[in-house]
Amino acid sequence: MAGKYETIKVEVRDRVARVALDRPEVRNAFNDVMIGDLTRALGEIGREPSIRVVVLTGNGSSFCSGADLNWMKKMKAYSVEENFRDAMQLADLMFMLYSLPKPTIARVNGASIGGSNGLVAACDIVIASHRAEFSLSEVKIGLVPACIGPYLVKRIGEAACRDLFLTGQRISADQARALGLVNDVVTHDNLDLRVDEKVSNLLTSGPRALAMSKELLSKVPSMPLEEARAYTARMIADLRCGDEAQEGMAAFLEKRKPRWA
Repeated sequence: MAGKYETIKVEVRDRVARVALDRPEVRNAFNDVMIGDLTRALGEIGREPSIRVVVLTGNGSSFCSGADLNWMKKMKAYSVEENFRDAMQLADLMFMLYSLPKPTIARVNGASIGGSNGLVAACDIVIASHRAEFSLSEVKIGLVPACIGPYLVKRIGEAACRDLFLTGQRISADQARALGLVNDVVTHDNLDLRVDEKVSNLLTSGPRALAMSKELLSKVPSMPLEEARAYTARMIADLRCGDEAQEGMAAFLEKRKPRWA
């Protein structure tokens, strides 16, 4: 997969895909090319069974500074329909990342501004450097965090989003952790160590079980309890009879590691 993209770098090693936004000269600002690159990369990663975990980060000192200014200048001349088609590409990317059937870790190495926080919120686990800062500053230029909004609301709730969406204020990594946007904050020097610890933990779990855990978390919160009752019972019944769970239970009883670990 390496070398196929203009704006990102993808490295696959030891069952882990590491995807880095790679426009450090503009603090990894995203544009239509980067959205296309990420969409293609995640599609390939999602279809590759040998890849078990995905780490998303930014090269250089920033995670992502939001939308590229030159791209935004071009969009000013678009019609409403052209803007809709453009926005749908970003919306599709966010949904693809959120629903990827593999665990995803956002390695937030620096500032995450505007739309890049959708990438953060759509990941399963977020580990941030103490240097990281976060801002949803769209209102300062007359816009809103629209396509990324659903994932932020799901992650940190309406009350926190009302504050951040309306004020556009910048918050620290520790403040982001208190809101639930970030799971863990570490010193910058320990960022890779903490990410690698989390990756190692995820690799000990069954791949199908991880995928089904993500499906359950996505679907069950919006289900009526009556529907969730049958849905969850069917899920665990199917998993128990599957090869992965049969191997996992056998490994547990035989006091050995399952084959996927």
